[in-house]
Amino acid sequence: MKSGIHPKYQTAIVHCACGNTVETRSTQPSIQVEICSACHPYFTGKQKLVDTAGRVERFRQRYGDKSAGK
Repeated sequence: MKSGIHPKYQTAIVHCACGNTVETRSTQPSIQVEICSACHPYFTGKQKLVDTAGRVERFRQRYGDKSAGK
């Protein structure tokens, strides 16, 4: 590798809009993100299943809902 042409790889702080901060490494000293694993609905378990035109209900009728008390 040639010396003097590569950016410095340093410790970086990732700041989320929810207030969470994570320390990682990057070529930038600070990174701003809108959503992180602490506030994303998938990781917090607060994800809602959006039923568009009854597709979820049709799927459950066709293949059976295994979680409904069987």
